[in-house]
Amino acid sequence: MSKKTTKATKATTTTSAPSKTKQSSPASIAPTQTGETPAPSIPITAPGQFGRVNVMDITPCEEHGIYPARVELGEPFEVTAQVFIEGRTKVGATAVVRDPHGMETLRLPMTCANAGLDRWKVELVCGERSDAKPWEPEFAQIEPQLGEWSVTIEGWEDTYLSWLHDATIKVQVGDDVENALISGSQLFTRWAASPDARLDLSQRKHLETAAATLADTTLPPEQRLYAANDDDISAMHVTNPLRDGLSTSAAQRFKVERPGSSFAAWYQFFPRSEGAYVDKATGKIVQGTLKTALAGLERAKEEGFDIVYLPPIFPIGTTNRKGKNNSLVAGPDDPGSPFGIGSELGGHDTVDPLLGTMDDFKALTARAHELGLEIALDFALQCSPDHPWVKQHPNWFKIKPDGTIAFAENPPKKYQDIYPIDFNADMPGIEKEVERILNLWIKAGVTIFRIDNPHTKPVRFWQDVIAAITKAHPEVLFLAEAFTRPGMMRALSYVGFTQSHCYFPWRNTKEELGEYLLETNGNAGYYQHNTFWPTTPDILTSYVRDNGIAGHAVRAVLAAMGSPSWGMYNGYELIENRQRPGFEEQIDNEKYEVKVRDWARASEFGISELLTSLNRIRRGHAEAFSYHNVRLLPTTDENILAFARHTPGELTRSGKPETLVVVVNLDGHNAHQASVHLEMPEFDIDPRWGAHMRDELTGRDFAWSWDNFVSLAPWADVAHIFHVERDF
Repeated sequence: MSKKTTKATKATTTTSAPSKTKQSSPASIAPTQTGETPAPSIPITAPGQFGRVNVMDITPCEEHGIYPARVELGEPFEVTAQVFIEGRTKVGATAVVRDPHGMETLRLPMTCANAGLDRWKVELVCGERSDAKPWEPEFAQIEPQLGEWSVTIEGWEDTYLSWLHDATIKVQVGDDVENALISGSQLFTRWAASPDARLDLSQRKHLETAAATLADTTLPPEQRLYAANDDDISAMHVTNPLRDGLSTSAAQRFKVERPGSSFAAWYQFFPRSEGAYVDKATGKIVQGTLKTALAGLERAKEEGFDIVYLPPIFPIGTTNRKGKNNSLVAGPDDPGSPFGIGSELGGHDTVDPLLGTMDDFKALTARAHELGLEIALDFALQCSPDHPWVKQHPNWFKIKPDGTIAFAENPPKKYQDIYPIDFNADMPGIEKEVERILNLWIKAGVTIFRIDNPHTKPVRFWQDVIAAITKAHPEVLFLAEAFTRPGMMRALSYVGFTQSHCYFPWRNTKEELGEYLLETNGNAGYYQHNTFWPTTPDILTSYVRDNGIAGHAVRAVLAAMGSPSWGMYNGYELIENRQRPGFEEQIDNEKYEVKVRDWARASEFGISELLTSLNRIRRGHAEAFSYHNVRLLPTTDENILAFARHTPGELTRSGKPETLVVVVNLDGHNAHQASVHLEMPEFDIDPRWGAHMRDELTGRDFAWSWDNFVSLAPWADVAHIFHVERDF
């Protein structure tokens, strides 16, 4: 695209020289210009200055101009602004997107969302969505597109619309008609000659013809006016308007991140449980290895996931090692928690010999990449009492008055097998060591790090480390396991955590879920990218415990459709939903023991098939997913939740709108019926024809209009995931 012309075209003026012998009276002074003077573009030479048209309060807005909003390449997002001018003059607004090299990639008209508040809005994208993985050759074309993009809002006086409004009234009542129509002819002549309008030859000729018709006094006024308001001119007013008084806002920065940074499906398993079996001779469990863990990769691929997330794979300490169900005394065969990191065999830079070698890990990542899967590795910045750092860097730990090192606590929880890091004595030294370790695992094939409890470490620490890592490896992502206060979670997103665990597991009622969907997929989504997990090794809610197979299906649908990023902890397919008494976590927790699973039984429950379908739907309609496009739909039953994702056609590759409508029965035991209201024009659906809805879970077709009956039973269908079919 050509770069925009910022100067408005000025009308030609004529002046008369003053008489040398006689002072002219005001009445005798010749006019300096015929017709109305178009609004000029006023240069903006300093921050805070207004142009001829006022542009204010652009959202999303960088906090103090420091932290740009974050979007994935090709992810749709909404920008709004206040655009206005004095008096009753009409204005227009245009949004312009530029890539990191300053090249214009998109220019779209904004629409007035609230005239009383002068609020305008538009949906935009930075670049095109891609599935390229960091290790694939195609990623070389993606990398130059990453970084800081900009969006500017151009406000302008809508001279045409203001003129049309007044001229229509004057022709109707016969008031000063000739001046009104001649003024319109001059306006159209100027429009046809405007470089800023970017008109082609046929458009210019059409405007010139309209100008001539407006000036033709032999025609009736109504016919002359009609020539200025046909369908072609209305279309040009949207796509190629005359923009007087053009005023450009300061550029709003957007940090554009790589594919998979926000649209992702995670799958977690413990390598030591993959391929584990019971030795018939001894009755003891033989744990799996990185080699047998290849089966977990295959399962993740079959179910349609993008990322395989592994807990720590480092040596496990023996001092204060935890036993089954977090007991304080470990038995002789208890493997300990992978989060009690470090032994005489090594620390965070070493593969646990019971799992294999570094070469085995590299082979696992290589196989994952062959399958199109990314490997995410858990990085817990903590140590067992046996970690080499304890002797090498005792000042990295908090020493109590009695000379002992303090173990980790989160009252009432205690982690006697873990020493937390104290950052006060030597944070630069810790940063340097952590950067070394992360680079080691990146070299081995890791592209994502899931950081355990980052909110218990200084934000500045993560800011320094992530900046150093991503400067050399911009493809590397970071997931925060931060269940904490909003301020801390926002700060972590500011310093580079691409995604974050969140409170989704505890949002269960229609009201709670509705609020959380809008929070996750609203303005907060420009910074904190919540990833929805129904369960984790640390979380098993009462809802999942009490609602059986249907409850598992409901939470999977909500997670997969409710956020662009979602995750699944393995064993969900086998309905592992027994809680440890008094705790919201599984009994016989895999964090403290090796699990032997019979994956052949997964077909009995149907959840693995559902997971596969959900990921298929997500991939097939990826353009519908954004952290900024969820709308709740009214329903008449408190157990029926409905919401929609919608991307307008001008932002999709096909040019057709992309819309998904999700309807879920939250009750895992009883059937419910409801009416779901669909405000069709908001989703680019013509009410004259209604909507052709295809249930992507069952393949059934439905015809929808404004209000639509649904019936969902937990023993049949817990949810509908409708795609709005566009037959045009």
